[in-house]
Amino acid sequence: MLDKLAFLEEKYIDLSKKISDPDVINNQGEWKKYVKEHSDLEEIVSKYKEYKQAQNALAEAKEILYDKSADEELREMAKMEISELEENIAKLQEEIKIMLLPKDPNDEKNVIVEIRAGAGGDEAGLFAAVLFRMYTRYAERRNWKVELMSVNETGVGGYKEVIFMLRGKGAYSKLKFESGVHRVQRIPTTESGGRIHTSTATVAVLPEVEDVEFEINPNELRIDVFRSSGSGGQSVNTTDSAVRVTHLPTGMVVSCQDEKSQHKNKEKAIKVLKARLLDKMISEQQSEIAENRKSQVGTGDRSERIRTYNYPQGRITDHRINVTIYKLDAFLDGEIDDMLDALITTDQAEKLKEVQQQ
Repeated sequence: MLDKLAFLEEKYIDLSKKISDPDVINNQGEWKKYVKEHSDLEEIVSKYKEYKQAQNALAEAKEILYDKSADEELREMAKMEISELEENIAKLQEEIKIMLLPKDPNDEKNVIVEIRAGAGGDEAGLFAAVLFRMYTRYAERRNWKVELMSVNETGVGGYKEVIFMLRGKGAYSKLKFESGVHRVQRIPTTESGGRIHTSTATVAVLPEVEDVEFEINPNELRIDVFRSSGSGGQSVNTTDSAVRVTHLPTGMVVSCQDEKSQHKNKEKAIKVLKARLLDKMISEQQSEIAENRKSQVGTGDRSERIRTYNYPQGRITDHRINVTIYKLDAFLDGEIDDMLDALITTDQAEKLKEVQQQ
């Protein structure tokens, strides 16, 4: 571990020189690449420096403690300092181990979130709307930009399907464990007998795909245009601005009608299609690994029931990590960091365990 840290520190120093070099600065493409690498290393190099300082302080304190000629009070102070430093060093070591874990290349990306009503009729559609509000409120709290991509309403204030993009640093790293079936237990407003109904909604979180990463052959796409329906202003039902894109090899279909411009709807639909196709490709590649890896967090499979929102008890339970939070109103208003952090911590612990077993 220490050899790797020393190598990273050396690389960081080298990159610091490069980004200050006038010749490199003149080549903007190269300079930006070095700046990103430098930024990516900054946190771990800073932590390594902190670790080295703590180790040096520990060596000095031990020197005082074992110096028979030193003042007794000074030696007592050194003893207390040793205890604190050893505790701090152990903590720093754990933090560094986590920072050295292989990074998910998608972690810093924007995300496309798809929410679909599942079992439960109108109640499922209303729950899909609740989840949409929860994620957009969370995004607002983090100053992320929310961009609506496609909406299919139920007519009673719910959604059959809603697709939106969240633009913000580390969006995928925070939300990647939200994929799966979310279940709600509550008494519908139309229920006169006070019985609790159970309904579901499915969430898919996909990293945004850059054009340079994944290209679609235009000959494999069928583009259909049609008139928009539902809410959307004066252009609804007057112009063929809505777009349906079909990927012929897989049969995958994405429709978008939220923009007045046919070009913008086509652009958004292709962006969603790319994210879905890449997600499908990666899922197929990793299916064998996922079967072998018994992670408590799960595989992110959309058929997996991951969480229950129980209104009568005011609780949210994540079934993958057995964590229950009793603040439903705040949670649904976007205060979901405690749950997200618990999922991330569990995943890191699982990965650490795997690394140690290798």
